[in-house]
Amino acid sequence: MATGVDEWVEVKPVKGFRLGTAMAGIRKPGRRDLVIMNWDSGSSVAGVFTRNRFCAAPVHLSRARLANDPEYFLVNTGNANAGTGDAGMAAAKMTTLELARVAGIDENKVLPFSTGVIGEQLPVDRLCKGIPTALEDLQEDNWYSAAEGIMTTDTRPKGASRQFVHEGKLYTISGMSKGAGMIKPDMATMLAFIATDVAVDQNYLQLLLRDIANQSFNRITIDGDTSTNDSFMLVATGAAGNDVIDASESDLAQKFIQNLKEVSVELAQAIVKDGEGATKFVTVRVEGGASQQDSLEVAYTVAHSPLVKTALFASDPNWGRILAAVGRAPVATLDVDQVSIWLDDVAIVNSGQPAVGYTEAAGQKIMSQESITIRIALGQGKAVEEIWTTDLSHDYVKINAEYRT
Repeated sequence: MATGVDEWVEVKPVKGFRLGTAMAGIRKPGRRDLVIMNWDSGSSVAGVFTRNRFCAAPVHLSRARLANDPEYFLVNTGNANAGTGDAGMAAAKMTTLELARVAGIDENKVLPFSTGVIGEQLPVDRLCKGIPTALEDLQEDNWYSAAEGIMTTDTRPKGASRQFVHEGKLYTISGMSKGAGMIKPDMATMLAFIATDVAVDQNYLQLLLRDIANQSFNRITIDGDTSTNDSFMLVATGAAGNDVIDASESDLAQKFIQNLKEVSVELAQAIVKDGEGATKFVTVRVEGGASQQDSLEVAYTVAHSPLVKTALFASDPNWGRILAAVGRAPVATLDVDQVSIWLDDVAIVNSGQPAVGYTEAAGQKIMSQESITIRIALGQGKAVEEIWTTDLSHDYVKINAEYRT
């Protein structure tokens, strides 16, 4: 049972951006499993993808076609089309060719995305039969149906939206994400799509997206597994009619960046809150690192520790597990005499020693919460990093053991 996942919030339509869905029966009948997105010509499109060397055929294809001024996203769930060799690449191309044929465009302007079971061939015929229905369904206010249509083991659709006013003009940023397991940075087993009506230069949009990904989707982890299909896409339609943003100096650019980050973080955290079998939402914050990398190494070592994660599931204030994880982090200059650790505001370690006044009851109270912050101070510098993770429960094992049945 996922923890702390907000119910669906109203996701505002974005001018010039449309979504359509269909029930194609890709893996199971009677559920939305095919999503098409389309936008006005002249829009800017940016994307970042998984770094897994076994990345899926649609990732290869989308990465290669990103520079072609794409006009459509074609997304399916139920089948990852990963680990499928030459046949998988041919299948991805066939689906984009069919969409291009029906829509009357160049196939190189269609970017495919897949999520689901790895190692099984994509049912091309079923997918292609669903394309006309999804195209007929294209509309700006279809975010909820689309967010349902990209789910796999997610317990509910995930969306986020922000609107802001600049010089009397209203701007919108809206998005959706999916993911619940096989989550680890360098992208995760996730898909995320964000659209805005702000006009943004293509090259700047790509640079900005990489930075935003590192502050959001590349700061989440559920189980330490990096997937094969991860993609984070951003479309700026420019329908708001502003002067094109090509740098971060203007007031409009700053408002846009802040709201884009908020949407991305909300979607990233929603994935963690919906983690497979998760009962806790855990923030691991590392302060005082000599470098950003040192802070991240400590944070991920704690977040990936099975002993820490199972203690979190049990609501057990066994803080020695946290201490041990910090001590084995690959940080050459770590000085344990400088390390302090807190559970929320309860000190458990102070300068390498058990905190004076700590009680088991105080630790138990914090560990029983659904939302917990583990704060670690290294005392070596000024670098601060924060990541978001979950506990590890019986249900996580059950969900993944039964994933293909």
